[in-house]
Amino acid sequence: MNQQDVIQFFDRLAPQWDADMIRSDAIISTILDNAGVSAGKDVLDVACGTGVLFPDYLARNVASVTAVDISPEMAKIAAQKFPGRVDVICGDVQKVDFSKQFDCIVIYNAFPHFPDPAGLIATLCTMLKPGGTLTVAHGMSRAAIDHRHEGPASKVSVGLMHEDNLAELFSAHLTVTVKISNDQMYQVTGQK
Repeated sequence: MNQQDVIQFFDRLAPQWDADMIRSDAIISTILDNAGVSAGKDVLDVACGTGVLFPDYLARNVASVTAVDISPEMAKIAAQKFPGRVDVICGDVQKVDFSKQFDCIVIYNAFPHFPDPAGLIATLCTMLKPGGTLTVAHGMSRAAIDHRHEGPASKVSVGLMHEDNLAELFSAHLTVTVKISNDQMYQVTGQK
């Protein structure tokens, strides 16, 4: 998978992203509960897209939200949503030099677009505060995500690995606290 292809793919989708979004507030609430996103926490939203989770973080009274996306068009839309309340960075999360560590790092509906899952997890774990959590989650099943990534998206997706394999990658750096894969959602969360 070529990083430029990923950028171009999501730049093209950005203008319609929010209109085409399918979301379940109940599933997102469960994901964020499992991720430990709560009042006073510093959150990093990885591959934030247009900022679909920003209102959910802010409703939980987090201390801060930092968001990063590699697509300039996605980041541009995200930055317009809550100026002054969410810090949006356009760049490769594995190359950005953040000025702080985070209590919660969330990758929502984006994990298959990272070509090196083990490297990504290892890098993100260095960005966690002691006791912090890293979450990979999707608001639909692994089968549904894989189906969604057929066709044009197959060029910019490596597929969503089995939750046991992801938990194994997590366990090299974190204690796995949540592992869910069912018809409604997919989530693996680990705590430092």
